[in-house]
Amino acid sequence: MTRMEITSARSAPVGRARRLHKRAFREADHRFLAEGPQAVREALAAPGAVIEVLATGDASRRHPELPAAAAAAGVPWHTASGAVMSELAGTVTPQGVVAVCAMPSTTLEQVFATRPRLIAVLAQVRDPGNAGTVIRVADAAGADAVVLTTASVDPYNPKCVRASAGSIFHLPVVAAATFDEVLLGLRALSIQVIAADGARGRSLADPDVVTRLAAPSAWLFGNEAWGLPSELIEVADLVAAVPIYGAAESLNLSTAAAVCLYASAGAQRVASADARPTPA
Repeated sequence: MTRMEITSARSAPVGRARRLHKRAFREADHRFLAEGPQAVREALAAPGAVIEVLATGDASRRHPELPAAAAAAGVPWHTASGAVMSELAGTVTPQGVVAVCAMPSTTLEQVFATRPRLIAVLAQVRDPGNAGTVIRVADAAGADAVVLTTASVDPYNPKCVRASAGSIFHLPVVAAATFDEVLLGLRALSIQVIAADGARGRSLADPDVVTRLAAPSAWLFGNEAWGLPSELIEVADLVAAVPIYGAAESLNLSTAAAVCLYASAGAQRVASADARPTPA
């Protein structure tokens, strides 16, 4: 494993990493940053994901498994001062370790080729924290992919990567897809489109909705402020809403997405178990 002691914020590794805070440079370099021990741990566990790591000596000592994993993977590990690392941090309180990662080139065609049963589609979702949390939720619910349509946040934004808590390394994520091409692929595979809409949707507790959730599905989640555009709701096969039993006016995007995705995941697993042949 290559090791380098970095003392200047003008050093080449710091310059390469710092430019990745801007989307244009991430897209040009096909690289992004993963900050914090959890994200770096998950990145190092993904074969070929990490190009190099920069960390303070303190972070290296507190998380010895990280330099060990980098060494096992042949990933360069650079030690830098706290002042240098603060140049790279995207948080008020830096965690002392940042990985420069290769951006996956996952396409919609590749996702659809796997014949997915559960997909989260984010339409014009702008908040990186919400988008990253939905990626984390989709991973936890066993979804097959997350797709972000054009005008949505870059999923490789440092804040989005951080909010995903490493899940961005676990499942396919497709960025900047047009809704028309997403819909075309879903229709070709007979995957039902479910629009999440608290005002116009049928309750997830509705028995008919519960039954329909067992089929392969793509959930559409809209912008944090104004939700899904009417034209997307109109093409959906089903419009569903999380029932509000208390006095809350609504749920935020990531919380609603968690309820919806888990509802589908549970229904699909029950249906799969029921379809198994009974032992003789």
